Parts: sequence; structure tokens; C-alpha cells
Amino acid sequence: MKKFSKEIQIALVAIAGLLVLYFGLHFLKGMTLFSGDNKYYVKFKDVSGLSVASPIFANGYRVGVVEKIMFDYQNTGEIVAAIDVDTELSVPKGSRAEIATDLMGNVKVLLVLGNAADGMVAPGDTITGSQQVGAMGKAADMIPAVQQMLPKLDSILASVNTLLADPAIANSLHNVDQITADLTRTSHDLSLLTAQLNRQMPQMLQNADGVLANTNQITKDISNMDFAATMTSVNTTLKNVEQMTAALNSREGTLGLLMRDPSLYYNLNSTMMHADSLMLDLKQHPKRYVHFSVFGKKDK
Repeated sequence: MKKFSKEIQIALVAIAGLLVLYFGLHFLKGMTLFSGDNKYYVKFKDVSGLSVASPIFANGYRVGVVEKIMFDYQNTGEIVAAIDVDTELSVPKGSRAEIATDLMGNVKVLLVLGNAADGMVAPGDTITGSQQVGAMGKAADMIPAVQQMLPKLDSILASVNTLLADPAIANSLHNVDQITADLTRTSHDLSLLTAQLNRQMPQMLQNADGVLANTNQITKDISNMDFAATMTSVNTTLKNVEQMTAALNSREGTLGLLMRDPSLYYNLNSTMMHADSLMLDLKQHPKRYVHFSVFGKKDK
């Protein structure tokens, strides 16, 4: 009796272990253990990467899991996946399931919900499935374009290598170094000039203040001048000049007669001619005009 009881105990422990293993595997797969989920079927043309227990997300929230994947032998080319969705989620008509793969290679099903106003899909019905064109899909689509670009890139690289091998490039780089050195020296000189200007700036400002002070004093002196008296003196001077000009233009005054009598010019001209003749005769016959004797006698 004791031996039989031990066998029963071993059997019970084995059964319990199997149950724990079964439910543990389902739990690890993300499947609900004790509550029934709504089951839907999704038809795919391609389920690359999809497997049982792949998670299902709706608007970024996990709502279910892939329970089974079956190949539809009657409609060849179609694969049906049975998915379990949380009973609290109602799937509107027009919804679709997309297989998405992230950069780490993890595969999941994105449930894109339709418009609730169109009604709801009954549990057990079939919805449409497709592959999402993610980053990897876009990269795969770019491969043909990249392949076409490779020959052009080779040609461009060859041209760049030829250009870099040109000695003119090295000379240009050397000139750039020289220009950089010149700019460095120029910057240093500008720094020195700026420092010198900063040192001289207080004296310059002081001189400018002195000039402004002198200008203000001159302006003040000009403003204090008696312009009425000055203008009176100027008018008097102009009046005297007018009177003098009138006297010169008149024939009655002495100056007027001297300026306007032509006989004065002729008399002066005649006098100058006689004086010139006298000087010539004096040079030629000085004894006629000067008598000199040692003994006091006059020469005849």
C-alpha cells in the first residue's frame, strides 16, 4: 500500500510539472492563461519573420499575441494567422494588421484600427494583413539606386584622386599656409595698433574736449558781437568808398582831372623823353656839366 501511494505521488508531481511547464510556456509567450480572448484571423501574402507568440500592438499598446500560423492550401499563396486580442478591444471594420520589423530584428504585428462608425468586426472573422515598409524595407528599395550610383562614385573618386595628385593642389595649400601666416601677422599688428589707440584715446579725447571748448568760446564770442554796430561801420566805410569813387570819376576834383586829362600823360611822357636825352648827353659830354681842376682853373 505504501509502495502504491508513492507511485501515485510521483505521478501527481509529474502531472503538476507538465501543467506548470505548459502554462509557463504560454505565460512566457504572452498568452492569456485563464481568461478567453477574442480570436481573429489575418490573411497575409508574406509572413517573413512572423512567429507564434509575436506581440500585437494597437496605437503602441500591447493588446494580444499571435496564437497560430497556418498555410492556406486551398487558396495557395495566402497564409492565415490566428491572433488573440483582448476582449475589451473592439476591432472596427476596415482595420488591418501590419507586420513590422525594428532595427533590432524584432517582429511584431501592428493593428491599425479603422473607423468605429463603420461597425465592428465580429470575433472569428478575418481581417486584411500586409507587410509594413519600415526602415529596412526602405533601405532594401534603395539598393537598386545605390547599385546604379556605384559606377559614378568610382568615376568621381578617380577624378578626385587625379585632382589631389596635381602639384598645383600642393602649391595652393602651401599658398594657403602662407596666407594664413600673413593673416596671423596682420592680426597681431592690428592688436598692437588697437592697444596703442587705446592708450592714446584718453589724450585724444582730452584734445577733442579742448577743441570743443574753444569752439564753444568762439561761438559765444560771435553771439556776443554787436552786429548792428559792425554793420553800421561797414555801411559807413562803403559810403566813403562810394564818395571816393565818385570824386575819382568827376572832372572837377584834382584826382579826377589827373585821371581823366590826357595832356598829363603826354606831358609826363615828354618830360621822361627829355630826361632820357639829358642823361645820354651827360654820359657823352660830362665836362659840359661838371668842371673840376686841381689848380682851381676852369677848362675852356
